[in-house]
Amino acid sequence: MTTIIRKVSVTEKGAIIGANNQYMLEVAPSATKPEIRAAVEAQFGVHVVSVNTANYRSRTVATRTRRTTTTQAWKRAIVTLRDGERIEIV
Repeated sequence: MTTIIRKVSVTEKGAIIGANNQYMLEVAPSATKPEIRAAVEAQFGVHVVSVNTANYRSRTVATRTRRTTTTQAWKRAIVTLRDGERIEIV
């Protein structure tokens, strides 16, 4: 089984939505919303109210040596937790 949650994204937008009891996670591109909900509840011991996802496609990027390479496609999940619950980010 692949890991569903890759990392908790700590960005400026993540800090802004944190005021609304939401957290931004980078998840596996093949993960579905019910799988993300179950993984967050099992790993962090919290209750998830909703899950919103966004897919980011791979892009072609030029390197310093004039070669081209592609970035990896990824998926972002914004998870809303029940009031009073938090995910401890260390």
